[in-house]
Amino acid sequence: MTPIQRGLAAARGGFARSLAPTGKARSARPLKRAMILLASMCGLFAALCGTQTSHAAQGLSLEMVYLTRAEKPRLSLAFVDPEVEAPGVWGARLALKDNQTTGRFLGHTYSLREVVVPADGDIAAAFEQEVASGHRHFIADLAHDDLLAIARAEGADGTLIFNGRAGETDLRTDTCFNHVFHTALSLAQRSDALMQFLVWKRWANVFLLSGTGPGDAAFAEAIRQSARKFGAEIVADEAYAYSPIARRTDSGHIQVQRQMPIATQGAGDDYDVLVVADENDLFGEYLPFNTHAPRPVAGTQGLAPLSWHRVQEQWGSTQFQNRFVAEAGRWMEERDYGAWLAVRAIGEAVTRTNTTDTGAVRAYLRSGDFALGGFKGVGLSFRTWNQQMRQPVILTNKRVLVSVSPQPGFLHQRTKLDSLGYDQPETSCNLQ
Repeated sequence: MTPIQRGLAAARGGFARSLAPTGKARSARPLKRAMILLASMCGLFAALCGTQTSHAAQGLSLEMVYLTRAEKPRLSLAFVDPEVEAPGVWGARLALKDNQTTGRFLGHTYSLREVVVPADGDIAAAFEQEVASGHRHFIADLAHDDLLAIARAEGADGTLIFNGRAGETDLRTDTCFNHVFHTALSLAQRSDALMQFLVWKRWANVFLLSGTGPGDAAFAEAIRQSARKFGAEIVADEAYAYSPIARRTDSGHIQVQRQMPIATQGAGDDYDVLVVADENDLFGEYLPFNTHAPRPVAGTQGLAPLSWHRVQEQWGSTQFQNRFVAEAGRWMEERDYGAWLAVRAIGEAVTRTNTTDTGAVRAYLRSGDFALGGFKGVGLSFRTWNQQMRQPVILTNKRVLVSVSPQPGFLHQRTKLDSLGYDQPETSCNLQ
């Protein structure tokens, strides 16, 4: 018997004896003795495989920065919708624990610095201060203009910035940066996911109704682009300037019942589905059952294309959802999921490369070896040309998961996930 075999046999024998009920004193604390022996076995393996664990023994330490701006919470549409506090950061906190769990076995330690810039603060200056302090890995829970500000800030090209929130098209087609990765869905991924489903359902005649608030025009344009891409037809395209009403008074529903049919009568009944672009949640929720013609509603309200929703239960999501609720005391939102993906992507890359060097981490994230488990049934990866994360898009209403895109029959030469969003020939970005 070799020394290795003798050591393993002794450890196994000691472990078995520790569990055997052969005496009052021994049986009182068998689990403790078993754990000690297990630790001894782990130590034996480490000694025998020292050349393989030497790098882990040296240890790595990485402090990531979660960067956001203070904002007033959005007023919920109804009392049944709880006010979401600190959207985004709770996803990063949960992912940090996931990274720490893996890191303990490898000698890697992770921490998260949370930076909240005041509403009127200089976001670029705050970012540059963190870079000067030695930080290189950033999770950006920022709107479009703030994200551009830090991406262009001094020293940014030596960092990695993960966008977990902004979905604007130009960040993936025209204004791309080698140091910016996107874990948030793009508007094009959302609109393509929805349009694939409508075409698959043969609801190809669309009435597009868009609001006049910030972001509405951008989502409406994404819907038009997706309709052209998949062969649907926009039979009516109208804007709606919503006049707020006292929706929590007795007469509120009466005004809604009168306003919405008027707003949607322009297309008559010559359409299959009404697609709404109301990013600010001002009027879209009032459309179902209040349209002039009896038609389903989809888009930013009704049947919505999302990266994450509390109704998602497949592919191990229930356990993931429960962990988040235990951590945050509420359901996970899309901004939480975008931040979770960002922190986990960093952790996965550091684990595989055994380094925190931004160049090595970036190269691995862009490689064919990277695949992140995101509780969506497939490994998630980054497109090399614009560093947008590929991921399925769930289609949900308030309480039920309706479908998941890509839909059957929508193929691609690389992966079906690239049928969602801008493909390489459709963008001027070609990151190396």
